[in-house]
Amino acid sequence: ASYVCFSGVCGDEFSVLRSPQSVVFRDGSWPIPGERIPDVAALTMGFSVEEDLPWPGLAVGDLFHRPRATVLVTVKGVDKLALPVKGFSYPIENAVPFSLDSVANAIHSLFSEETPVVLQLAPSEERVYMVGKANAVFEDLSVTLRQLRNRLFQDNSILSSLPLNSLSRNNEVDLLFLSELQVLHDITSLLSRHKHLAKDHSPDLYSLELSGLEEVGKRYGEDSQQFKDASQILVDSLQKFADEMFNLYGGNAVVEVVAVKEFNSPLIRKTRSILQSSQSEKENPYNLAYPYNYNYSVIFNIILWMMIGLALAVIVISYNLWNMDPGYDSIIYRMTNQKIRMD
Repeated sequence: ASYVCFSGVCGDEFSVLRSPQSVVFRDGSWPIPGERIPDVAALTMGFSVEEDLPWPGLAVGDLFHRPRATVLVTVKGVDKLALPVKGFSYPIENAVPFSLDSVANAIHSLFSEETPVVLQLAPSEERVYMVGKANAVFEDLSVTLRQLRNRLFQDNSILSSLPLNSLSRNNEVDLLFLSELQVLHDITSLLSRHKHLAKDHSPDLYSLELSGLEEVGKRYGEDSQQFKDASQILVDSLQKFADEMFNLYGGNAVVEVVAVKEFNSPLIRKTRSILQSSQSEKENPYNLAYPYNYNYSVIFNIILWMMIGLALAVIVISYNLWNMDPGYDSIIYRMTNQKIRMD
């Protein structure tokens, strides 16, 4: 299945554009903590998370049919996009920077032999991470700023079909925004040539971060016609991208959008966590211990049986050494006795 996510600060929104029947989202305005968005992606794909997610927006769904891909698109610079109303939208609480590294690690550990597609990309920052079959599928994908610019001016680029309105081909900020849309188009185009990858049993992961709209807002102002046109173009492109990814994976895809005006800094996130811990202490008058981690029983058993095995080994070795016949069992004494006889 596919996941497309956008996250943001006060007023930021987490929207689900498309999802298969096996993944059930409930209609409601429940806020989701920004740091738990990767956990939502993990749970929808059928992976476990270290800490329970008490968020009513996501139901259990069909445990035996999980999505085959997750596409997470983080859009910075806007707290809400005029997306179609047919999906679900939830406000984001405490929008801190997040990544899908934990989901990628889970895919690697569980499906290492099947080499799933893992693509994490931030075009404007020239950050790219491709693993498995993604290296072969997306080897022609433009990932540097120079490649992106050159790609825009090729004959089959989106410039030939996209209505630019107030945006300009000659402005670097506008070209950066348009080049990110070109990346969305190229991902679906390249994947359509390798449709067999969308039909295998290993889940795929796509994590994209777009900041071109944010740069347009800084350059022209958020009340400018350029920003309005860019926002509408982005919404149309995202909807098309979501539909194409959804169809490429045979409808077994979750498509989500997270719109983020501005991420809270890690320092603010850390400060808030300290405040939350002090409040929880007041709400715990009986001084109860925190629940153990899920790995506790595993570590406990490993250490317990290792110590029992070592203890038994020491007892057996000590018993045999104590009852050893020096003249018969020890090679040292036997060699010495033979030497004496020879002399």
